[in-house]
Amino acid sequence: MSTTPTPAGQTADSRASSQVSVQLYTVREALADDVAGTVARLAALGFASVEPFGPLALSDELASALAEHDIAAPTMHQRFVGSDDDALDALFAAAAARGTRTVIDPFTPPDRWGTREDVEAVAAELAAAAAVAARHGVRVGYHNHAHELQSVLDATTAFEVLAQRLAEVAPEVVLEVDTYWVAVGGQDPVALLQRLGDQVVALHLKDGPATADVLDQVALGRGSLPVAEIVAAAPSALRVIELDDSRGDRFTAVADGLAHLRAEGLA
Repeated sequence: MSTTPTPAGQTADSRASSQVSVQLYTVREALADDVAGTVARLAALGFASVEPFGPLALSDELASALAEHDIAAPTMHQRFVGSDDDALDALFAAAAARGTRTVIDPFTPPDRWGTREDVEAVAAELAAAAAVAARHGVRVGYHNHAHELQSVLDATTAFEVLAQRLAEVAPEVVLEVDTYWVAVGGQDPVALLQRLGDQVVALHLKDGPATADVLDQVALGRGSLPVAEIVAAAPSALRVIELDDSRGDRFTAVADGLAHLRAEGLA
C-alpha cells in the first residue's frame, strides 16, 4: 500500500459545501479510463470532497489527482471486517497518510444478519478494527445495504441491533446510512435517521423508485425519496452523492444531483 499523503481540501467560494461529497464508485468507468481527468471533472463541478473505494482509494495516482485539485477524501470505503491486525494496521496507516479519518466497511453478506448473535459478532469485529484504527488517528464506520433492514430481530431491524450493540461496546464506531437502500429494505429513512441520532456521520444520497434494480436509480430530486427531509434528519452528516448504476449517464446524474442540493439550499 502506498503512503503518499493527500492534504486536506480547502473550500473556495465557488465550490460545493464541504458537507457534500461524491462516492467515486458512481463514476468508476470514467476513473478506470482516466483518473486525473475524472477528478478534474468533479473539481469543475465544485466538489471539495470525494469518497474513494477499493484499491484505487490507496493509489498514488488518485492521491496526486486529488492533491492537484485540493480535494479531500474524509471518508473511504474498504472491506475490513474480520481482517487480522496486520492487514488493519496497513489499511489504517495508508488511510491516515492520505488525510482520511473515517474508513467505512461497505458490505457484509446477508447471512451475517439473521440472528442477534450474528449481528453482535459483526459489532465485535468492528470494535476490534476500531481499536487498531485508533492507533493511527482513524475511526471506522459501517455502511448498510437493504438486507440489514429487511432482517428484523425481535421487532428491531438488524441494522438498529448493530447500532445498539455498538453504542454499548464501541461507541467510537460510526454509521454511514445509505438512505436509498434503507427504503429498498422497507424502512422509512427519515424515521431511521431520527432513531439513530449522532451515530450517523455520513449519508449516501441517491434517488429513484426505491427498487432493488440499481438501473432504476436517478439524479437527486427526480425520484421518490424525500431528500430534503432526509438531510434534515441528520443535518451534521456528510452528504455523499451516489448512484450504484442508472439507465442514464451517471456523471450527468451526479452533476444534476449536486445542482438539486444547491437549489434546495443543501449544498
